Amino acid sequence: MWLAHFTTFTRNVIDCRSFAYRFVGSQKVSPRSKSAAAQRAPPLIHVNAPRIFAWHLHTMDNQLLSQLPHVRLRPHDKYLRLIDAAQKLAPVATAVVHPCDDVSLGGAVEARKLRLIEPILVGPPTRIRDVAARHAMDIADLPIVEAEHSHDSAMKAVALAREHKAAALMKGSLHTDELMAAVVARDTGIRTERRISHCFVMDVPDHLDPLIITDAAVNVAPTLEEKIDIVQNAIDLAHALSFPEVRVAILSAMETVNPKVQSTIEAAALCKMADRGQITGALVDGPLALDNAISPEAAAIKQIVSPVAGRANVLVVPDLEAGNMLAKSLSFLAHADAAGIILGARVPIILTSRADSLLTRLASCAVAVMVAAARRESVSASIR
Repeated sequence: MWLAHFTTFTRNVIDCRSFAYRFVGSQKVSPRSKSAAAQRAPPLIHVNAPRIFAWHLHTMDNQLLSQLPHVRLRPHDKYLRLIDAAQKLAPVATAVVHPCDDVSLGGAVEARKLRLIEPILVGPPTRIRDVAARHAMDIADLPIVEAEHSHDSAMKAVALAREHKAAALMKGSLHTDELMAAVVARDTGIRTERRISHCFVMDVPDHLDPLIITDAAVNVAPTLEEKIDIVQNAIDLAHALSFPEVRVAILSAMETVNPKVQSTIEAAALCKMADRGQITGALVDGPLALDNAISPEAAAIKQIVSPVAGRANVLVVPDLEAGNMLAKSLSFLAHADAAGIILGARVPIILTSRADSLLTRLASCAVAVMVAAARRESVSASIR
């Protein structure tokens, strides 16, 4: 009964065009909670909603309120603004690589409904159509490029990008390594002079700005030379997303240069490269620890005077392990969402996980749309 009241209530107080909401809960009771009261406790539900929603909860009838689950607010206004901005641009022809499950195919179909992408499905036609039929997805008017298996799908999708028939790639139900092997292939891939790197665009509740975190997925232990491209890729992404000012923090475990800690030495070198124009388009500072990179209070306590300290919107981690742990900590402890994109190839590559929400998948597509638009504008400017 409470769910029916709750659903009706949320429809009345939440503008669904501006805020997404979903229920993620479990009826399980902790083994430690053996009391009858604990067993009757309602499930925990995460709700993507504006803060005013909490005020409305306090005005509800007490009896109804007692039946509601514990509510944790999860605003996603940053992603929704991102999607709105991308919808103002032309949809991007996107090769969807091996979309042979409901999650990957459904994400592409929904992104098309929002006019973010024009999908070109690459994979076994029978399997793709079977998934669509089982999950009531209409793909009748979507082109399908036939491929025998996942490796073949990756090769043919990359070929579409080489032939300028696709301006983006989107990972489907194949392993990331399979897709990237085709992307970086010496003779048939789509590499450029830039190092390929990955960026998360993270929507962290209660944090003012979106955060770009790099590299948490591609480069395992990047060298200083490789970090130059990783940093520049992230800066270019921030400009494509229309960040008013790009502030890059090169992260380490401390904010002072220590000869015994290699990441602090490389951070200092990257900052000097930015001073000398080897890295362009941003304010760059480091080494910075995570707290004094994103918290003005922490930076003030440490007496760090910098236009980046406490205000960073791009975080460059020392290696993949640090980046992966940072991104997952924000996702699972701070309830952030992480849209993934691979840069440095001829076209942006949308990299999603099966665990991603639909909103995150759409945000990843929106990021690719804005990157593709920025590249078109850059080419036009160079021609003029």
